[in-house]
Amino acid sequence: MGDMEAGAEVDIWNYVFGYVKMAVVKCAIELGIADVIENHGSPMPLSELTTTLRCELSRLHRIMRFLVHYQVFKEEPIGQDSMGFSLTPLSRRLIKHGEKNMVPLILLESSPTMLAPWHSLSTRVLESGDISPFEAANGDDIWSYTEANSGHSDLINEAMACSARVTVPAIIEGCPEVFDGVESLVDVGGGNGTALSLLVKAFPWIRGINFDLSHVVAVAPKLNGIENVGGDMFMSIPNADAAFFMWVLHDWNDEECIKILKKSREAIPKSKGKVIIVEAVVEEDNKSDELGFVRLMLDMVMMAHTDKGKERTLKEWSYVLRESGFTRFNVKSIRAVQSVVEAYP
Repeated sequence: MGDMEAGAEVDIWNYVFGYVKMAVVKCAIELGIADVIENHGSPMPLSELTTTLRCELSRLHRIMRFLVHYQVFKEEPIGQDSMGFSLTPLSRRLIKHGEKNMVPLILLESSPTMLAPWHSLSTRVLESGDISPFEAANGDDIWSYTEANSGHSDLINEAMACSARVTVPAIIEGCPEVFDGVESLVDVGGGNGTALSLLVKAFPWIRGINFDLSHVVAVAPKLNGIENVGGDMFMSIPNADAAFFMWVLHDWNDEECIKILKKSREAIPKSKGKVIIVEAVVEEDNKSDELGFVRLMLDMVMMAHTDKGKERTLKEWSYVLRESGFTRFNVKSIRAVQSVVEAYP
């Protein structure tokens, strides 16, 4: 078998069983493996891990063998003839109370509600596909479904919060000048206020407004320096020096984005106001970008889970901003999947 044919053989098996890695990682999260090893404080032998987790030893061994192979955990010697499991940078993201844990996002995307739409993706590609795969699978669009199902709403809010705990520090570190002179900031679609709370803590001169749908802000915690306001961004947005959007506009098509951005332009002062957008910017050539594949996968997520959402190229962002009445914008790269776009009226 030639090298290219052998590579194709490996690739096809990865595609066939691509879901397995996510399923086994979800299993590890539910068992609390990373938390137990972290609490142990040193490489943990299988026998002790089994006892602590109250698992069946041979099955846990098979789970750990799989996760070590994919470098989620690693094995280290703890004596002459024994080995123990320890954490890697990847499994540290699986510690449920870790600062940069990604547990809620993994649990959201691996939930039956979010997995079911993938089985209908082909209908979305067909010209006759007039409803989203999410609606085809769950009987309603994602927003109506989320409003009617508090458990799913909690999953989304927690997933967005864990994403914010990764992205916002990258914004603060990479381009803090974005918030110079901003005395009030409205986070549009701010969920439970996690992103805004991190920004207000870093830039304490900012007065924050956490703006989201009424059923979302009704359960949002009360945070110092932040006012929770319920409403519909298609109708109006609270006034502030700057409007902040993070992972919001990719949920909507161009026409809907233009409506939202026009409302945000009305909410900010013409003299010094601006809109701050934290979203992926898809590059046409992703070969030199280590996170480029993530942006392309996110675009597929938008196709499966939203009615008409998508990740946008720089040209596509330029179009919606220009059509919304913004005269200029700039894009700043940060150490994250997203970039920071500043747009001015």
